[in-house]
Amino acid sequence: MIDPERIQPLNSLPDRSGDYVAYWMQASQRAEYNHALEFAVREANNRKQPLLVVFGVTPDYPEANLRHYTFMLEGLRETQEALKDRGIRMVVSRQSPDKAALGVAEHASLLVADRGYLRFQVDWRHRVAEDAPCPVVQVESDVIVPVETASPKEEYAAATIRPKIHKHVEHFLKSVRSSRVKRDSLGLKVNGWSIDNVEAALSELRVDRGVGPVTAFEAGTAEARKRLDAFISNRLDDYPEQRNHPELDAVSHMSPYLHFGQISPLQIALKVERAGGKSREAKDDYLEELIVRRELSMNFVYYNWDYDAYTSLPDWARKTLEAHKKDKRDPIYKTEAFEAAETNDPYWNAAQKEMVLTGKMHNYMRMYWGKKILEWSASPEEAFKTALYLNNKYELDGRDPNSFAGVAWCFGKHDRPWTERKIFGKVRYMNDNGLRRKFDMDAYLAKVEALQAP
Repeated sequence: MIDPERIQPLNSLPDRSGDYVAYWMQASQRAEYNHALEFAVREANNRKQPLLVVFGVTPDYPEANLRHYTFMLEGLRETQEALKDRGIRMVVSRQSPDKAALGVAEHASLLVADRGYLRFQVDWRHRVAEDAPCPVVQVESDVIVPVETASPKEEYAAATIRPKIHKHVEHFLKSVRSSRVKRDSLGLKVNGWSIDNVEAALSELRVDRGVGPVTAFEAGTAEARKRLDAFISNRLDDYPEQRNHPELDAVSHMSPYLHFGQISPLQIALKVERAGGKSREAKDDYLEELIVRRELSMNFVYYNWDYDAYTSLPDWARKTLEAHKKDKRDPIYKTEAFEAAETNDPYWNAAQKEMVLTGKMHNYMRMYWGKKILEWSASPEEAFKTALYLNNKYELDGRDPNSFAGVAWCFGKHDRPWTERKIFGKVRYMNDNGLRRKFDMDAYLAKVEALQAP
């Protein structure tokens, strides 16, 4: 059974006959642990129809570049093959996602969609629901607790959403059973765009090529599972003590795969929860980040459509930053200097280089990185824009609710007022002395330097 809280009709059209049931895949780019996919399979079986999956690739996806498209298409190629093994045809369409969905809806008895939380993702689904000639049903599959079940409003902080999520989390922590497809769709005559050769496919897309792909992360569900298994086996027990150490590798590296929907947060949570011989403290610490902190960010972007703007910050943060707006800043860097890692701080420069080279920055360094952009920019508004621009441009998990919430946190979002000081006001402050006191920063510098060697 798929929990009814995950299922939401987007229009009220009556059932009709059609050639197939269609699943418009967009956020959940995987063939397993996908509630939307399994719902669509069961609906197709009930109707004695085949299931067709469609994915729309738009070359102007907001802030996406060659790095992001490469990772996505490599993952989609694997998903397409996995669906084929289940007897399901997946069509990749080189057009905007809403148009791709409406194209297959013309001959569908039902259109199933997964769920996105950003403004344009919500708009796509509403547009499709309004224009589709068939019923459209949305099935939420990229959170543990559905966003509206967790809370009906924007939450102030992790402390306010935590008890609300914990109230429901046990109910939703259950496996997703894959159903056998009773009528395959492999012979359906539907035009698609070949991504068998990802490099050739990318050459046909007019996308921003200013940021190239990375070799540090291989895309796809299989690789995500492999990394997760290695983390649980080798590093989970050390997670509480070592996760904040940038010189170590004590984290799971799941965020790029979660961003592209190549692995389910539910699958991760169940694997961690069921891991034998691992400490309860380590499991709880990791699940706090995966569930409470991550789903706080979904709550943020869903209920606050200013999530990518300075105005999304709480009143107290904007007020205190405004009060210190005229404080002397020395040095002040322009966006170009930040992007080139040309500051007077070797730790900040290393963090920027790590992100540019690998597509991912250590989580603790990303907090420090954002705080220093605030300290070294001409105004807090300019700093907010710079941090979001760089994060979304280079991070594989950029342009994500977690990224929007993470950048905003550096400016006071989901935090509390601290001791007042220059420039920051009452917004939390971080400095390089704290890094050196807590971590082996020489080892971190050497780690990043090694990344540049090739």
